Amino acid sequence: METVDVAGLLMGTVDFDGITCEVCLAYVPDARIGDYVIVHVGFAISLVDEAEAHLTLEALRALGDVLQAELSPPDAEPR
Repeated sequence: METVDVAGLLMGTVDFDGITCEVCLAYVPDARIGDYVIVHVGFAISLVDEAEAHLTLEALRALGDVLQAELSPPDAEPR
């Protein structure tokens, strides 16, 4: 995570499993480079420890796999 001040708001560039995005850090002013945050609609809303961050990422990956399987046409080959 990289942080910058934009018009008085703390903003940060975060990495979502290889995808980077700029988010507002106003709700987590103690966030620093190397921290893990939960992000909702462009706002970091809480700090989490590394273990919790990894568990959450694993759950999101699993959910993505389930959704991909459920939304694929019946005759599509598995990915």
